[in-house]
Amino acid sequence: MTMLRERITRRLNDSVSPHPHSSRPRSYTSSHSPIRKTRPRTQRLRRSRRKQLSPSPSPTQPYLSLTYEDVKALKHDWLTDNNIAFWEEFLEREVLSTYPQAHIVLLRPSMTFLLMKNKDTEMVRSALPDFRQITHIFLPVNDNRNVSQAEGGSHWSLLLVSIIDGVAFHYDSMEGSNNTEAWEASKRLASVLNKNLRFHVLPDSPQQENGSDCGVFVCIIMRHLLVKRLLSVNAGEKISMSMAHKAIDSIGARKEMVKIIENLRKEAERRRLTPSGTPPRIE
Repeated sequence: MTMLRERITRRLNDSVSPHPHSSRPRSYTSSHSPIRKTRPRTQRLRRSRRKQLSPSPSPTQPYLSLTYEDVKALKHDWLTDNNIAFWEEFLEREVLSTYPQAHIVLLRPSMTFLLMKNKDTEMVRSALPDFRQITHIFLPVNDNRNVSQAEGGSHWSLLLVSIIDGVAFHYDSMEGSNNTEAWEASKRLASVLNKNLRFHVLPDSPQQENGSDCGVFVCIIMRHLLVKRLLSVNAGEKISMSMAHKAIDSIGARKEMVKIIENLRKEAERRRLTPSGTPPRIE
């Protein structure tokens, strides 16, 4: 398992690189204590969630279950809620778990949707994690406006809230298509936190080149901001939250995410078939 984690760690920034025409990026700062033009998905993703991947991807305990349709979407299509939730859990286990001093929450898509659509602040507050000791929150934002429609909407974007700075940064790979939804999410979160939040749009966020990569951009930008910004500085340091002049390799990112899932699944299968008393083998 240690060698598997080392291989995964070496790939942590494979999909983000300086833009070939980059210059000095604009500076956005955040303190750190211890980062509709898309096609509708309703017709593509109303298929039944069948053929659960087996065994579970986790070598020790189940990650969120991913279906055959989830993995198929990850390879070629618009990312599902499960894809993004899996990625967040992967980052929690493989990255955040090694930084016990960090107080960062990766909110699941379903919880962001609940936050945005349920106006009962007390109920929402009780359903969400306890944010009293949290410094930063990542929220995947979807533009689904129909609360009765599962897997609705047509676009993902990322909201990063720095509670300690009182600012919400919005990263949108489709020219601000989700600005309204992200602003609504930040306003609702401000009510839950009982704290004012300034809403800041990052106009220089990396832009996708098709109608299906928005979820991939959310995942890769989330990891980059988490690993290369928030977790890479000392307490009290100022860091830039801009993604200006950063190029996202969406094809490579999809392949990497599928490979991570496959490696975890193979490791789980190996452990399942290996007697508990068998000593570890050297690769």
